[in-house]
Amino acid sequence: MDTWQRRTGYYVLGLIGVMLVYTLLYRWASATFEGDFYTLFESLQFVVETFTSTGYGSHSPWTSWQTNLLVIVMDLSGVTMIFLALPVLLLPLFEEMISTTPPTSVEDIEDHVVICSYSPRIDMLIDELDVFDVPYVVLEPDRDRAAELIEDGVDAVHGDPESTETLESVQLESARALVADVDDSTNASIVLTAKATDPDVRCITFVEDPEIASYHRYAGADHVFSPRRLIGESLASKVTTGITAEVGDAVEIGEDFEIVELPILAGSELVGETIAESGIRERTGANVVGAWFRGEFVSPPSTDARIDEQTILLVAGHERQLEPLKEMTLSDERRHRRDHVVICGHGEVGSTVRERVTADGVSCTTVDKEANGGVDIVGDVTEKEVLREAGVDEASTVILALASDRVTIFATLVVRELNPEVEIIARADQTESVRKLYQAGADYVLALATVSGRMLASTIFEEDIISYDKQVEVVRFKPGTLVGETLAGADIRAETGCTVIAIERNGKVITDLAPDFEIRDGDDVIVAGPDQNITEFAARYE
Repeated sequence: MDTWQRRTGYYVLGLIGVMLVYTLLYRWASATFEGDFYTLFESLQFVVETFTSTGYGSHSPWTSWQTNLLVIVMDLSGVTMIFLALPVLLLPLFEEMISTTPPTSVEDIEDHVVICSYSPRIDMLIDELDVFDVPYVVLEPDRDRAAELIEDGVDAVHGDPESTETLESVQLESARALVADVDDSTNASIVLTAKATDPDVRCITFVEDPEIASYHRYAGADHVFSPRRLIGESLASKVTTGITAEVGDAVEIGEDFEIVELPILAGSELVGETIAESGIRERTGANVVGAWFRGEFVSPPSTDARIDEQTILLVAGHERQLEPLKEMTLSDERRHRRDHVVICGHGEVGSTVRERVTADGVSCTTVDKEANGGVDIVGDVTEKEVLREAGVDEASTVILALASDRVTIFATLVVRELNPEVEIIARADQTESVRKLYQAGADYVLALATVSGRMLASTIFEEDIISYDKQVEVVRFKPGTLVGETLAGADIRAETGCTVIAIERNGKVITDLAPDFEIRDGDDVIVAGPDQNITEFAARYE
């Protein structure tokens, strides 16, 4: 029996008992002190009228203080038991009647993703699944939380993810993957249950403690991600030392054709110029797909948009086109500066960054409040003297791998004041902090939830998805209603905000697209743009 039902039952029994006691007391007091003789029914009627405040004029006034005192006590009891207790008892009933009742199973679903529990990184994954029109179901053991998710538009089911019956109820046998994101021990248990239910299902788990990863794999997990290690590796991959013009991480679209992000460094020849004045297309042949201006992503950027040291260009082109463009984004000052990185914070994220950058032959200095293995300088990273001791004045890059977004924002301000030219790469736990970090002076910010969620999506889809601080994707679509249209006639950029960067035809990727290029049946249209624009493209031209 539910708690409110049991509580209501006790209340009703107690109320009846109290009213019967008052009935007998009132009948006795009336006869003893007032000389009025009432039947049990008449006395009960008076008690009910008193409790409900519907009136009792036929019995008043009373001459004895004893009877008046009894009536006063009955008045107070009635107010307490009726008008104060009923809202506590009835409101839960009304809330249950009008609240969302989460389902406990799903039917007619296949090739879906079963997600065990909900988190910010799962929110990123759901965005990806929606873009690719892949069905999913979130298994939530907490009934109220499941109801909240449904009201927020999430496809959720109430059930225990460690139960075989529950996994069967969400059609695990026909799912493309299962994602476990609860806690380290629960995730391992979920994998064991999932493999017992369907040995062939692909299981992906998260671990907070990297040392637990081997146990997840032993339980049967196909992929195990450590969120903090992921963000550490992502931060390390974004280190731009200013001494090389080699293009870093890129997503390959076709043979020798890639899409990549290029940060504009302070001192670059592009700083201060508009997109039109930069002549990027004319000078290199690369196509500017989009750009981040102080944390705000624009696709496509206006030709009048001005480039500064916090701009990040998203460009597509052949390697021979991207390399000279990378050269244009570098700083002459940094090009001759000693290649040195300062890592602030030496937890799981910071230690991963140190491991990666030292493996690439880059010298680094680590700063942390606590003296643990690998920390070079013990101190507060928000204090100027500590940062000076670490060599921030002469560093090429400062990586802020701190656990607190508030401290990271303040540290960014301090570092930027000490060295206006240094490149600042920061970790953010909350996506809400990304904008503040850019405003504080960071050159590049990666949010933990974004990196984890999009890496998860990349694993599920078994293809590259660009994982920047904003959701930007390169996706292949069938031409749909675009068949027979020219690029100029369709005006896809104006209609959807997406950029067609290539067309794959008969196994060949065509990148030199003139305005009169006509899309044919059987082509694959390769477009780039933010998530919401990609969704609009898919809906418009399906």
